[in-house]
Formats: sequence, structure tokens, C-alpha cells
Amino acid sequence: MQRQIQMFMDQGAVAAVVQIRWPDGEWSRAYGVRDLDTKTPAQPTDRVQIASVTKTMTAVAVLKLVDDNLIGLDDPVNDVIPEFTAALKPPGPISVRQLLSHTSGMPEVNDALPRDVDFRPVLSRPLTMERGIQLAGTLPWTASSVGSFAYSNTNYLALGLLIQTLRHKPFAQVMNEEVFEPLGLKNTSLDRIGPHETGLLHGYVTLRGERIDTTDNTFMAGSPGGGAVSTVEDMNLFMAGLFQGRALSAASLREMKTTPGFAPYGLGIWEHADGCSIKSRHEARGSFWDYQTVAVSSDDGRYQAAMTVTTPPMPTELEDESSEDRRELLDGQIESTLNETLDRLCEPAR
Repeated sequence: MQRQIQMFMDQGAVAAVVQIRWPDGEWSRAYGVRDLDTKTPAQPTDRVQIASVTKTMTAVAVLKLVDDNLIGLDDPVNDVIPEFTAALKPPGPISVRQLLSHTSGMPEVNDALPRDVDFRPVLSRPLTMERGIQLAGTLPWTASSVGSFAYSNTNYLALGLLIQTLRHKPFAQVMNEEVFEPLGLKNTSLDRIGPHETGLLHGYVTLRGERIDTTDNTFMAGSPGGGAVSTVEDMNLFMAGLFQGRALSAASLREMKTTPGFAPYGLGIWEHADGCSIKSRHEARGSFWDYQTVAVSSDDGRYQAAMTVTTPPMPTELEDESSEDRRELLDGQIESTLNETLDRLCEPAR
């Protein structure tokens, strides 16, 4: 783990924070700096934008709706989610399960955003759930796309609206009451963060060679698809609570782990081989321009590993398409590092 993280740092990463948990202990470390101006050393307790790890948390809140008999997994949402039919024009009935598993065929909201090299005007405006649905509705949604796996952030914007509608409360309030507080996530929120807050890992990209601090999360704050800010400890607490059965009914947790067969993805969670068990590990993954995050748990919730790496400052894919490949490579290296570490720590299941 230390050798691998040192490689990330040698390749220009600003920071890396990690925590590993196993039945006999816990190990956490931080490398690099919180920000490139003050060069304050990063700490294991630092908060960071966790991108699509948020989706796994949102999926828990959705499955709690199912547990509370407010909706069924295979019930259509067309007439339940406000503006769903009017804005998105779905080609047929779309179920809760299809939204959770990215098999709705729904167009990707990011494809409807401006593609200007200067991304700053886009990031300065919040992408609310309602606005995201309206933007995605400008793209075609064909009947042939329904039923196949196609990762789309719009699915989770719709699920956030579903949660609000059925709970009669703001999405962030529901997440606090139903997910964060019950599982002891004291440093996790959906709030907007400013770059001047303390205990925060700063993110960066470059624009025409100039380094830009992209820590301000105005664009994503509160989003059910990627708006959470958390710590590696809280992500591990979340995964432990979920897979130890303290978040959902046994039936809902079983459904969450079940992949539809098109991709290693269940209901808000990725699947990965476990070197110590015939059952799979489960992963929440998040990728922004400026941060790469992976959280892993064993199927029984006895082992967890979470890491965030602050990506080396580089152009967005709007300016340099090769940047996306570099970020994806880093994401894969983080995932393999965490899983190899757990493979060496874990004991074969009895």
C-alpha cells in the first residue's frame, strides 16, 4: 500500500488518504498536502468530495423506501417523480430497479452540458435535480436503450426527486436522518463547501496551462448522484454498516448485491472478486476531474478499505482528451491497490 501510494505521489498527486479496517485492527495514513498554496500536510481525517460514492448512499435511502412499503422495486416511477414524464419523455414504464441499476436507458445529463474548454461558468451554477432532469430531457431517450446497462447520472437525480416526493422532505434532510446519522457518519454532508474551510482536501485542474482550484462544489452540492463530502473513515463506516446488515432489511440488501447480468453493478454498488471468499466484494466508486475515490467492503462487512487520491493537476478532457484516460488509469490503480491489500489481510471464509 505504501509503495503504491508513493507511486501516485511521484506521478504528481496532490494528496492521498486511506483507511483499511479488518477484524483485528485499523490502519490509516495521509500523504501529500491539503492545498498547493499553504502546503499544509494532509491528514487522514480530512474531508473530500466523494463523487459517485454518493450514489451508493442514495441507493440505501431508496431501498429504505421499499422497506417501508412506500414503493416497490419494480413499480414504475413515471407518474410518481415530478416532471419525469413531461421533461424526460420516457419511451415506456421505468421502474425503481432500472434507475438504481443504470438499466433505464435514460440519457446522461452531462452530455447536455456546454462543452466549452473554459468550464468555470458551468461549475459556478448549481446542477439541481430539477435542472438536471430538464437538461437530460433535451436528449433523445429511445425504447431500444431500455434494459441495457448504461451509466447515467440522470438516474440518480430522478431517484433524489423520488425520495423527496415519498418522504415529503428535502433530499439532504432525508439522507441525514435515514443514512448519515444512523450509521454514525459524523463528517459526511451534502452541504456546499468553500475553499477556505479547514480540514479539506483541495482539488485542481489546469486551464490553458494555468492551475485552477476547483474545491468549491457549487455545481454538485446536494446532488444525489455525486454531491456528498466525506472522509475515508466515514466511507468505511458506511460500507461496514451496510454490509453488516444495519442499514437495510436482509431482502433489500440481497437485491442491492444482485447484478442484472449486463455489468458488475447491482443497485448502486459495483462488484469485485474477493481473494478470500466465493462471494464478491462490493465497491462504491467516485471520479471527478480533481479526485478519485474508491471504497471497498467484503460481503460480510468484516473488511473495508477506502482511498481518495487528489488527482495531479491536469487539463479536463474538454481541453485534452487524453486526460480522461489518465484519470481512469488512476482510478483502476486505486481499486486494485485496495483489493490486493484486502487479499493479503483477509482470512479465507469458513
